Amino acid sequence: MSTADVELVLENVSVRFPVYSGSSQSLKKQLLFHGSGGRLGRDSHHRIIVEALQNVSLSLQAGDRVAIVGANGAGKTTLLRVMAGIYEPMAGIVRGRGRISPMLEIGLGVDSEVSGYDNIRIRGLILGLSTREIEERMEEIAQFSELGNYLDIPVRTYSAGMLTRLMFSIATSFTPEILLMDEWIMAGDAAFQSRAQRRLESFMERTSIVVLASHNREVCRRWCSKGILLEKGAIVRQGTINDILDAYEGKVGD
Repeated sequence: MSTADVELVLENVSVRFPVYSGSSQSLKKQLLFHGSGGRLGRDSHHRIIVEALQNVSLSLQAGDRVAIVGANGAGKTTLLRVMAGIYEPMAGIVRGRGRISPMLEIGLGVDSEVSGYDNIRIRGLILGLSTREIEERMEEIAQFSELGNYLDIPVRTYSAGMLTRLMFSIATSFTPEILLMDEWIMAGDAAFQSRAQRRLESFMERTSIVVLASHNREVCRRWCSKGILLEKGAIVRQGTINDILDAYEGKVGD
């Protein structure tokens, strides 16, 4: 695929989560509502729902570097999951051209009962790699993770840092056309963090479209030229990264 053909388009996308238990005024529902940041509403069956995304439309083309900003619960992670195909919208259209790498949940697809090598294969398939592509990358992934003989034993024996190093090594073993990142992923001890930082920087530079959700303003300014401000599941503003961060900081300061 030509780099110029890479795109990611959302048209009037909405995502709603039903709330099943208790009365509409229950503590559980109120906590869910405030935690999600979405709006409470009712569907056609009069069930209480949380509107996590509301009529979101955007168009990303090759070369775009976009930061999604907003308060906790504004819908940033939900939006990334929709882009990745993890969530299917209740309404609207998602259209993408190009291989997508979602670096969202570091433990996605982990089977704690099988070896590190087997988890490389599982995660690679989730990322859309063929069996041949996974095997071709196996040695490089193993070397970068620095896990040695631990790759032969079940990952339930790994520390959290070891598991993160393994998943990071897999996720950055190929260059996608579209990279989706939730927050800034770093892993392991100081020595590994330095290597991971360099690898991730190179990874992002080679990717056609980058979408990053982060609270780190310096990271957003360094890597992104555009921004999207989310509020209660809706896009309230799009523009240059400086304009969006200034607008967000103004809201936070109010």
